[in-house]
Amino acid sequence: MSPRATATEPASGSVDRSALAGARRVVVKVGSSSLTSIKGGISEESLTALADALAAKRNSGTEIILVSSGAIAAGLAPLGLAKRPRDLATQQAAASVGQGLLMARYTQAFGAHGVTVSQVLLTAEDLMRRSQHTNALRAMDRLLNLGVVPVVNENDTVATHEIRFGDNDRLAALVAHLVRADALVLLSDVDSLYDGPPAQGAKRIPLVTGAHDLEGVSIGKTGKAGVGTGGMLTKVEAASMAAGSGIHALVTSTPNAAAALNGEDVGTWFTVNGARKPVRLLWLAHVASVQGRLILDEGAVRAVRHHRTSLLPAGISAVHGVFEAGDAVEIAGADGTIVARGLVNYSSEELPRMLGRSTRDLGEELGTGYDREVVHVDDLVLV
Repeated sequence: MSPRATATEPASGSVDRSALAGARRVVVKVGSSSLTSIKGGISEESLTALADALAAKRNSGTEIILVSSGAIAAGLAPLGLAKRPRDLATQQAAASVGQGLLMARYTQAFGAHGVTVSQVLLTAEDLMRRSQHTNALRAMDRLLNLGVVPVVNENDTVATHEIRFGDNDRLAALVAHLVRADALVLLSDVDSLYDGPPAQGAKRIPLVTGAHDLEGVSIGKTGKAGVGTGGMLTKVEAASMAAGSGIHALVTSTPNAAAALNGEDVGTWFTVNGARKPVRLLWLAHVASVQGRLILDEGAVRAVRHHRTSLLPAGISAVHGVFEAGDAVEIAGADGTIVARGLVNYSSEELPRMLGRSTRDLGEELGTGYDREVVHVDDLVLV
């Protein structure tokens, strides 16, 4: 791969990190590979060093939310498992054992600095349903006001394949929006994003201002420790999600945590390139598992894309897939181009007899409830 002009390093300090150094509230995510060994045990040295850095920042006046992987990995050794299990039930069992071990270590490490931590376990439903994400925000706001560092993880013990975030990088980006953070820091075992394999002389990419800065960059998918689920690809996706929605983001290694939080020139800085969005729409655009597809006529495509209107039955020409009311679906034109994603108000069994008809006619013939939109504009996001 040929080097890109934008990949060259600037002089130290030329990338402005003041938004992180002076942030009021920061979400920090750490991956399994940074906390645990390939055997599944927690690395006391790594966890303590991270807690030292975060506690120092917290005690200087910055509110910290820690999104921590490692529960499943921490539960492997106590259960006698040699590697991360593939089946959901065993993953849930390992998470149930490992989460308590992980929190005990965090409680001890932060407590040495006089900082209290709390456990916050979230599922995708906690962010996709308005009442639940309001409750989650209220709880975390109160914890932060009390000086606590919330330690957030996906609730692996009860989450199913269909409603998982997919990885904690995306969860961290969504949490950053939920709590209205000023910055997101994604930590792993790689110190920065490079324009190729670092071992082959690739150059560090210190700044990303938009998708154009990542053109031609080959991004790895797996971590070297073998205990996580993401890799650099999911970190770049999460950082881009945050930056595109009004939150600065930084990708760097866990040993660089203190330097990163102090605004030093480490890692790859993703500068804001878009406005803040509701957390439910971010979940819908980037995380939701799509269960089906609605095909629209040209008029409906224009209405959705250019006028941001709700989707009505009259504009739908075909339905694909099997889904229930409340599921996420893709919304496409006749040529297959995806226009949007949305939460559908009807099942795939109900919709076919409604296509091409007005809501007034449907309400009169089928009764109250069938005069609603297929996808309300508040539950629809352009892609």
